[in-house]
Amino acid sequence: MSRASSLKAALKNLPLQKFHPVTIDALKNYNSRHFARDVSAGLTVGMVALPLAMAFGIASGVPPEAGIYTAIIAGFLISLLGGCRVQIGGPAGAFIVIIYGIIANYGLGNLLLATIGSGVILFLMGLFKLGSFIRFIPVSIVIGFTNGIAVLIGLSQVKDFLGLTIEKMPADFFHQIEALAAHISTFNPWAFGLALVSFLVVKFWPKGYAMGGAAWKRWLAHLPGTVVVLAGSTIAVTAFNLPVETIGTKFGGIPQKLPELMLPDFSWGALKNLIGPMITIALLGAIESLLCARVADAMTDDRHDPNQELMGQGIANFIVPFFGGIPATGTIARTVTNIKSGAASPVAGLVHAVTLLVVILAAAPLASNIPLAALAAILMFVAWNMGNWREFLRLRHMTMSYKATLVTTFILTVVFDLTVAVEVGLIVSSIFFIYRMNTLTRVVPQTLSFNMPEGVECWKLTGALFFGSVSKLESVTDPKRITAHDAAKVVILDFTDLLNIDNSAMDILAGFIRALKRRNHELIVAGASGHPLAQLQRTGIAAALGKNMVPDMVFAEHRARELMTEIATRETSGKPLV
Repeated sequence: MSRASSLKAALKNLPLQKFHPVTIDALKNYNSRHFARDVSAGLTVGMVALPLAMAFGIASGVPPEAGIYTAIIAGFLISLLGGCRVQIGGPAGAFIVIIYGIIANYGLGNLLLATIGSGVILFLMGLFKLGSFIRFIPVSIVIGFTNGIAVLIGLSQVKDFLGLTIEKMPADFFHQIEALAAHISTFNPWAFGLALVSFLVVKFWPKGYAMGGAAWKRWLAHLPGTVVVLAGSTIAVTAFNLPVETIGTKFGGIPQKLPELMLPDFSWGALKNLIGPMITIALLGAIESLLCARVADAMTDDRHDPNQELMGQGIANFIVPFFGGIPATGTIARTVTNIKSGAASPVAGLVHAVTLLVVILAAAPLASNIPLAALAAILMFVAWNMGNWREFLRLRHMTMSYKATLVTTFILTVVFDLTVAVEVGLIVSSIFFIYRMNTLTRVVPQTLSFNMPEGVECWKLTGALFFGSVSKLESVTDPKRITAHDAAKVVILDFTDLLNIDNSAMDILAGFIRALKRRNHELIVAGASGHPLAQLQRTGIAAALGKNMVPDMVFAEHRARELMTEIATRETSGKPLV
């Protein structure tokens, strides 16, 4: 067989995910009623996404149009190629801290390279069916880093919320505190008042899908609070010429044109330094999108395809940097709005992207007077909603492992960065998991039938024998016990309730069998099934035990009597036991 044929055969046998976007199935029975629902939902989500996209872009350290381009292109591709019917993709608050840090350390060009790399990683994660493994990340870690990111987002918006004059905010926590304290004398009461009113409007604006009463009230309530804030604050700044910083004064406005295809300006020499950021963006994007998809499933009685979702996310993140975009993922707030607005299929997400495109082409000049204080208020509200703050109050009722993991991840996210926080959080969780599994694993003596001859002992194994709990076997395999003058001549290990055994435990077991053989003694394994049985067979221990591998304790006691007779005969004749 040629090398090419061998490679083709190997790839064919790999358990790869078939590329099958949910859009294909969603459009099979599509009709005009579905289309009307999707258009209505898409228009609503588009209005919600516009201020958020600009705010996320500015907070991440890029121009506002970068956030809008991301919402248009990535949002379109994620809806078209993803694995969830109603998920809305785009720039997300969770990425703000990561993006800002990458730009500060490596520059904008290398952020785009990191985004492209994260897209490749996400696609490969989906291709190799790793979507379900994201669920293995403990919820304490997810809550810890989510709350940490929320704190950092809120902190990053204090500058514009108070109207402080700071040319460039630092990327890390302590330097941000120092910068804010050093420039507090530049406090702008106009900006603060505008931000405070904007925050209260966003928080208390009625939700249209729950509003009753007169038709005009329902129509007014259907306007998202963020859109009301965007329009109202812009009108206030324009009409009264308020002395606050705007998109126009900061960025010169938003270009009134289509996103242009361009090759990101990056340094290949920095590629090795970007591996960490690539993995961070990919991991965070995967967690955010799949958590969002699970929320959508619960609200729609549907089931998403996690691997296809990751593949769609990967394609979107690979393509969007070539149009000046930033990392994108599934977004819970926009997805929930999409569902509550009546979305029936991914077409709603496509309409949302087209809506944003039409807005930027038709109304970009109007964005010049949008005050940064209003956008800061919107992000403050996002940060407040993003955090699961009640979880801190519930910590006193939780286990020590849950407390330690959540608090450690939270503090490290705030003080250091998300990568370190997740890595350490996983280590802490693993240590507590090993400890817990060790406490659940038991190796205890078991009483045998009253007529069993002396020289036979039995040990019952429960739980999982792995590298973290093999010390439990010391009570059985201690060399001093084996060589004692009154040592048992036949040892029975009851595997009936043993769920798992790893290679570390198998090595100890093999050494124990050899030690018994040298003393002319025997080991019986009873009741092995499932994974323990497969391990015994794979390592050859089952074959070495032969008749001493028995199905249950009844057979084990019978075999023990036979062995005791054989041992006595061998000892009398002076011949070794075979």
